[in-house]
Amino acid sequence: MGRLNKRALIRQLQKVGVSSRAGLAKSLGMSQPTAGKIVDELLDLKILEEVGLTSEVNEAGMVQPGRPRRQIRLNRSRSSFLGIQMGVAETCVAELPLGVTDVDEWHIFFETSPASGNSAKEWTQQLRKAKEKLRTKSFSGVILSVPGVVDEGAGRVLFSPNVHWSEAADLVALVRGIWNVPVVLVQEERALALGHQINCPECEDFLLVDFGEGVGGAVIVNGKPFANPLPISGELGHTPVLGNQRRCGCGAVGCVETLVSTRGLLESFAAAVADKPKSWNVLKSHLEANGVEPWLARSLDAAAVAIAGALNVLGLRQVVITGALTELAPAALKYLSVAVATGSMWARFGEVICIGAPRRRAAGLAAVGIDRLVVPEMEIDAAPGTVSKTPARFRSRARKSAKLSQYL
Repeated sequence: MGRLNKRALIRQLQKVGVSSRAGLAKSLGMSQPTAGKIVDELLDLKILEEVGLTSEVNEAGMVQPGRPRRQIRLNRSRSSFLGIQMGVAETCVAELPLGVTDVDEWHIFFETSPASGNSAKEWTQQLRKAKEKLRTKSFSGVILSVPGVVDEGAGRVLFSPNVHWSEAADLVALVRGIWNVPVVLVQEERALALGHQINCPECEDFLLVDFGEGVGGAVIVNGKPFANPLPISGELGHTPVLGNQRRCGCGAVGCVETLVSTRGLLESFAAAVADKPKSWNVLKSHLEANGVEPWLARSLDAAAVAIAGALNVLGLRQVVITGALTELAPAALKYLSVAVATGSMWARFGEVICIGAPRRRAAGLAAVGIDRLVVPEMEIDAAPGTVSKTPARFRSRARKSAKLSQYL
């Protein structure tokens, strides 16, 4: 019960940002002594911090009488985790406090897949160099975001269409060999979805779709990541498009990712507008001047079919778009929004919402660290990166992943 109360209190602070002990007790339905005791314990552990005095405000916006109360928030004054984002082209590293702001701030960057040499070895060497540049020398854990099909419970990349070397590498062991602390592996789109939900707590149910080197998605239902029986989720980018003959990194032909990833958009742009240089900035300027041309409309229509199909299956009505597509002319996102609504069943009865949002992966990684390491559902063993008790959903997922891996 104590662990559940701590998780609930931290979750509430993730939603509201700052609160008093009395405010937390009221919002959680706890007694003030219970809430105060938990807060004091978490303050001693440096998980929370006090940020000053303020007066309570009631629901009508009126200041309550009485002495100002001390405000509490998740600790932003010290780095607790090391966040690593392994992208297709670039790996980013940042020192993360528990209370991450809504703006990603990455401190160190290096190439994910060098042109020559052993990729896993080179990547590990770059991480060792990054360690020397960090201000913080010890962390509670490392949270590693990776692309592809990821078995988070087992800490394995099962399949990565755009970073194939990560499939054979034991990334958890490689990172733990540099920082002797627990290492948590998380699928990159799930981290993005959690980061958005933490910063927009009113968003309880949505499909997040990220456009970048690839195209992926993640689902949040009732404020939590959608639970899947298999370690695969949101692979919208690998939906086949009839008539598309482009070969994808996954080995298939015709994936929608080959049309609406950054590479795919540039390839289509170069084919349609031969007299323009093939660069992202030129593409952006061209779209701002000319709007959504037929070549782009065909690509966006293909993406909209995949997204609308997911909404119809999942029973969702809100889509959050992040990444490269939000950098293009506003007309591109507007066109996609209309196309998604056209294919969504719910649009016949109500409103389908499609919005653009910034990437908030750092906040998502911090949220994963809090959930898995600070107040986990299970006890952490003395050996870094291991757990003494695995919840049933992780045991089931690991068994199914083992079966799946036989066919990969």
